Amino acid sequence: MIELKSVSKSFGNTQAVKQISFKVNEKENLVLLGTSGCGKTTTLKMINRLIEPDSGEIIINDEDITNQNPEILRRGIGYVMQNIGLFPHYNIAENISVVPKLLKWDKEKTDQRIIDLIKKLHLPASCLKMFPHELSGGQQQRVGLARALVTDPAILLMDEPFGALDNVTRASIQAEFKALEELKRKTIVMVTHDVQEAFELADRVCLMDQGEIIQIGTPKDLLYNPINDFARKFLDGQRLTLEFKVVTIDDVWSYLSSDKISTEEKPLLSSSNVWDAMEKIRSVSKGKVQISNQHNEIKSVDFQQLTQAFNRYKYNNRHE
Repeated sequence: MIELKSVSKSFGNTQAVKQISFKVNEKENLVLLGTSGCGKTTTLKMINRLIEPDSGEIIINDEDITNQNPEILRRGIGYVMQNIGLFPHYNIAENISVVPKLLKWDKEKTDQRIIDLIKKLHLPASCLKMFPHELSGGQQQRVGLARALVTDPAILLMDEPFGALDNVTRASIQAEFKALEELKRKTIVMVTHDVQEAFELADRVCLMDQGEIIQIGTPKDLLYNPINDFARKFLDGQRLTLEFKVVTIDDVWSYLSSDKISTEEKPLLSSSNVWDAMEKIRSVSKGKVQISNQHNEIKSVDFQQLTQAFNRYKYNNRHE
């Protein structure tokens, strides 16, 4: 869907991006991760020609984007910014309808699409006549996402989309983001410096440093097969939490004992990660939860059993 070939960009004497190459598959979420100044936002902005590369090629759907009109290119790509960028003197409906108006959609089509989107994004219909300053930060972020999605673009670029939100609001919107069917059919490139966010949302992570790509892979690849010391040390401070969140019950299923208890609670799905399972165990009075896998097999586990299974899985992955 998207391919960068030996792309470089300098600002004066500073080389922001150095000969980077990668591909983004259709319907994949690739997260560009790294510290401030590593080149990730510059890379993102070159994909929709907000910044022009000095050298290299950027190809979308088998076409070099330099052969396209920048304005037309951008109308086909959703873009979500950290500061949201809503127009303060437009109400919410007017903010969301900016691109449909440029594309000359009729009003009925635009209005229906907006109504559908705000329902999916858990915004009240009453907000459409309100102005950005009258909404909370979380609501404004949802509006920014609605504006990016309104024309149903195949590609979505997101630059630190949740960075300005408090931790509780950010966690809530991240959960909605992962669950939103509208986004599961998009090709997404997202920028973040938040390791937890990258590992929560990415299909693959592109770890960058000083304008170069250090490693590209799944969250598990980066955790269990770091390519060098930088990749290893970058995750060290949060490694255990990250492992809990990327390892699923399916991964540790064979290490779990098969004792069963009868509970009235709905079984947790084995596609859940270990972190969520631990939170569920903490919340139940019996200290044990039932987990069901895709074959409708059920196991009941407590905190100790889950921890032991996780440790065995982790040991085996690091000693393969």
